Amino acid sequence: MTERFALRSYEELPPEVRPLADDILKVSSAGLGGPYNALMRSPEMARRCFDLLDYLRFKTSVPKALNELAILIQARVANAQYEWWAHEPIAVRAGLPQSIADDLRQCQRPKGMDEKQSLVYDFCVQITLNHQVNDALWKKAIDLLGEQQVIDLIVVSGTYTMVSMLLNATQVGIPNQGLEPLQVMTPEAIRQQLLA
Repeated sequence: MTERFALRSYEELPPEVRPLADDILKVSSAGLGGPYNALMRSPEMARRCFDLLDYLRFKTSVPKALNELAILIQARVANAQYEWWAHEPIAVRAGLPQSIADDLRQCQRPKGMDEKQSLVYDFCVQITLNHQVNDALWKKAIDLLGEQQVIDLIVVSGTYTMVSMLLNATQVGIPNQGLEPLQVMTPEAIRQQLLA
Protein backbone atom coordinates (compact mmCIF):
# COMPACT_ATOMS: atom_id res chain seq x y z
CA MET A 1 0.00 0.00 0.00
CA THR A 2 1.45 3.34 -1.06
CA GLU A 3 0.70 6.49 0.86
CA ARG A 4 -1.47 8.79 -1.23
CA PHE A 5 0.32 12.00 -0.20
CA ALA A 6 4.07 12.34 -0.41
CA LEU A 7 5.56 13.47 2.89
CA ARG A 8 6.60 17.09 2.53
CA SER A 9 9.67 18.36 4.33
CA TYR A 10 9.47 21.46 6.46
CA GLU A 11 11.30 23.41 3.75
CA GLU A 12 8.66 22.41 1.16
CA LEU A 13 5.79 23.82 3.22
CA PRO A 14 4.29 27.17 2.24
CA PRO A 15 5.55 29.91 4.59
CA GLU A 16 2.06 30.48 6.06
CA VAL A 17 1.90 26.80 7.15
CA ARG A 18 5.27 26.76 8.93
CA PRO A 19 4.02 28.23 12.25
CA LEU A 20 1.55 25.33 12.46
CA ALA A 21 4.32 22.88 11.53
CA ASP A 22 6.44 24.37 14.34
CA ASP A 23 3.63 23.67 16.83
CA ILE A 24 3.16 20.13 15.49
CA LEU A 25 6.88 19.37 15.77
CA LYS A 26 6.83 20.33 19.47
CA VAL A 27 4.40 17.52 20.36
CA SER A 28 4.22 14.96 17.55
CA SER A 29 6.10 11.68 17.76
CA ALA A 30 5.33 11.38 14.02
CA GLY A 31 6.98 14.65 13.12
CA LEU A 32 5.03 16.07 10.20
CA GLY A 33 3.90 12.57 9.17
CA GLY A 34 0.92 10.55 10.30
CA PRO A 35 -2.31 12.53 10.08
CA TYR A 36 -0.51 15.89 9.97
CA ASN A 37 0.87 15.29 6.47
CA ALA A 38 -2.68 15.17 5.12
CA LEU A 39 -4.17 17.76 7.45
CA MET A 40 -1.68 20.44 6.41
CA ARG A 41 -3.12 20.34 2.89
CA SER A 42 -6.01 22.31 4.42
CA PRO A 43 -4.10 24.73 6.68
CA GLU A 44 -6.95 26.49 8.48
CA MET A 45 -8.73 23.23 9.20
CA ALA A 46 -5.39 21.69 10.26
CA ARG A 47 -4.86 24.47 12.80
CA ARG A 48 -8.30 23.88 14.31
CA CYS A 49 -7.77 20.10 14.37
CA PHE A 50 -4.34 20.52 15.92
CA ASP A 51 -5.76 22.64 18.73
CA LEU A 52 -8.48 20.05 19.40
CA LEU A 53 -6.00 17.16 19.25
CA ASP A 54 -3.65 19.05 21.57
CA TYR A 55 -6.45 19.32 24.14
CA LEU A 56 -7.54 15.71 23.71
CA ARG A 57 -4.00 14.36 24.04
CA PHE A 58 -2.46 16.60 26.69
CA LYS A 59 -5.12 18.59 28.54
CA THR A 60 -8.19 16.36 28.66
CA SER A 61 -9.91 15.67 31.96
CA VAL A 62 -9.79 11.92 31.21
CA PRO A 63 -6.82 10.15 32.89
CA LYS A 64 -4.09 9.44 30.32
CA ALA A 65 -4.30 5.61 30.33
CA LEU A 66 -8.09 5.69 29.94
CA ASN A 67 -7.87 8.33 27.22
CA GLU A 68 -5.36 6.20 25.31
CA LEU A 69 -7.61 3.15 25.74
CA ALA A 70 -10.38 5.15 24.06
CA ILE A 71 -8.02 6.01 21.18
CA LEU A 72 -6.93 2.37 20.80
CA ILE A 73 -10.59 1.33 20.59
CA GLN A 74 -11.03 3.71 17.64
CA ALA A 75 -7.90 2.35 15.97
CA ARG A 76 -9.11 -1.25 16.39
CA VAL A 77 -12.63 -0.49 15.14
CA ALA A 78 -11.24 1.23 12.04
CA ASN A 79 -8.32 -1.15 11.32
CA ALA A 80 -6.21 2.03 11.54
CA GLN A 81 -2.67 0.65 11.42
CA TYR A 82 -0.81 3.91 11.95
CA GLU A 83 -3.07 5.05 14.79
CA TRP A 84 -2.52 1.75 16.60
CA TRP A 85 1.23 1.88 15.96
CA ALA A 86 1.45 5.42 17.34
CA HIS A 87 -0.82 5.01 20.38
CA GLU A 88 -0.20 1.52 21.74
CA PRO A 89 3.20 2.43 23.23
CA ILE A 90 1.80 5.72 24.56
CA ALA A 91 -1.04 3.82 26.25
CA VAL A 92 1.31 1.32 27.87
CA ARG A 93 3.68 4.06 29.05
CA ALA A 94 0.65 5.83 30.55
CA GLY A 95 -0.16 2.75 32.62
CA LEU A 96 -2.55 0.71 30.49
CA PRO A 97 -1.59 -2.94 31.02
CA GLN A 98 -0.02 -4.52 27.93
CA SER A 99 -2.44 -7.44 28.30
CA ILE A 100 -5.39 -5.10 27.74
CA ALA A 101 -3.78 -3.68 24.60
CA ASP A 102 -2.96 -7.20 23.41
CA ASP A 103 -6.55 -8.43 23.84
CA LEU A 104 -7.92 -5.36 22.09
CA ARG A 105 -5.41 -5.86 19.26
CA GLN A 106 -6.99 -9.31 18.80
CA CYS A 107 -10.41 -7.61 18.72
CA GLN A 108 -11.46 -9.18 22.00
CA ARG A 109 -12.96 -7.62 25.09
CA PRO A 110 -9.88 -7.29 27.31
CA LYS A 111 -9.69 -9.50 30.37
CA GLY A 112 -8.63 -8.15 33.75
CA MET A 113 -9.91 -4.60 33.31
CA ASP A 114 -10.63 -2.58 36.43
CA GLU A 115 -13.96 -0.79 36.88
CA LYS A 116 -12.99 2.40 35.03
CA GLN A 117 -11.25 0.56 32.19
CA SER A 118 -14.30 -1.65 31.76
CA LEU A 119 -16.59 1.39 31.75
CA VAL A 120 -14.43 3.20 29.15
CA TYR A 121 -14.40 0.07 27.00
CA ASP A 122 -18.18 -0.39 27.17
CA PHE A 123 -18.92 3.30 26.69
CA CYS A 124 -16.54 3.81 23.76
CA VAL A 125 -17.52 0.61 21.97
CA GLN A 126 -21.22 1.47 22.32
CA ILE A 127 -20.88 5.11 21.27
CA THR A 128 -18.65 4.16 18.32
CA LEU A 129 -20.52 1.16 16.97
CA ASN A 130 -24.09 2.14 17.91
CA HIS A 131 -23.70 5.95 18.06
CA GLN A 132 -25.51 5.99 21.40
CA VAL A 133 -25.42 4.57 24.92
CA ASN A 134 -28.32 3.30 26.99
CA ASP A 135 -29.52 5.05 30.15
CA ALA A 136 -27.86 2.59 32.52
CA LEU A 137 -24.44 2.94 30.89
CA TRP A 138 -24.80 6.73 30.75
CA LYS A 139 -25.65 6.90 34.47
CA LYS A 140 -22.76 4.62 35.36
CA ALA A 141 -20.37 6.77 33.31
CA ILE A 142 -21.57 10.00 34.93
CA ASP A 143 -21.40 8.47 38.41
CA LEU A 144 -17.91 7.03 37.92
CA LEU A 145 -16.25 9.67 35.73
CA GLY A 146 -18.29 12.85 36.09
CA GLU A 147 -19.79 15.04 33.39
CA GLN A 148 -16.60 16.62 32.03
CA GLN A 149 -14.79 13.30 31.61
CA VAL A 150 -17.81 11.76 29.88
CA ILE A 151 -17.99 14.65 27.41
CA ASP A 152 -14.23 14.50 26.82
CA LEU A 153 -14.50 10.73 26.29
CA ILE A 154 -17.22 11.17 23.66
CA VAL A 155 -15.22 13.85 21.86
CA VAL A 156 -11.95 11.87 21.89
CA SER A 157 -13.84 8.91 20.43
CA GLY A 158 -15.37 10.98 17.64
CA THR A 159 -12.17 12.86 16.90
CA TYR A 160 -10.07 9.70 16.65
CA THR A 161 -12.72 8.16 14.41
CA MET A 162 -12.00 11.12 12.11
CA VAL A 163 -8.24 10.60 12.49
CA SER A 164 -8.69 6.91 11.61
CA MET A 165 -10.66 7.82 8.51
CA LEU A 166 -8.00 10.32 7.47
CA LEU A 167 -5.17 7.82 7.97
CA ASN A 168 -7.00 5.02 6.16
CA ALA A 169 -8.17 7.20 3.25
CA THR A 170 -4.66 8.54 2.67
CA GLN A 171 -3.20 5.04 3.22
CA VAL A 172 -0.71 5.99 5.92
CA GLY A 173 1.18 2.83 6.79
CA ILE A 174 3.31 1.77 9.73
CA PRO A 175 6.73 3.44 9.52
CA ASN A 176 8.64 0.45 10.91
CA GLN A 177 7.65 -2.56 8.84
CA GLY A 178 9.17 -4.86 11.47
CA LEU A 179 6.12 -4.29 13.66
CA GLU A 180 3.13 -6.58 13.44
CA PRO A 181 0.17 -4.79 11.83
CA LEU A 182 -3.36 -5.12 13.10
CA GLN A 183 -5.29 -7.97 11.55
CA VAL A 184 -7.61 -6.30 9.06
CA MET A 185 -11.15 -7.38 9.82
CA THR A 186 -14.52 -6.59 8.29
CA PRO A 187 -16.75 -4.10 10.07
CA GLU A 188 -19.22 -6.92 10.74
CA ALA A 189 -16.59 -9.11 12.40
CA ILE A 190 -15.30 -6.20 14.50
CA ARG A 191 -18.82 -5.33 15.61
CA GLN A 192 -19.59 -8.94 16.51
CA GLN A 193 -16.39 -9.43 18.51
CA LEU A 194 -16.26 -6.10 20.33
CA LEU A 195 -19.93 -6.12 21.30
CA ALA A 196 -19.79 -9.74 22.50
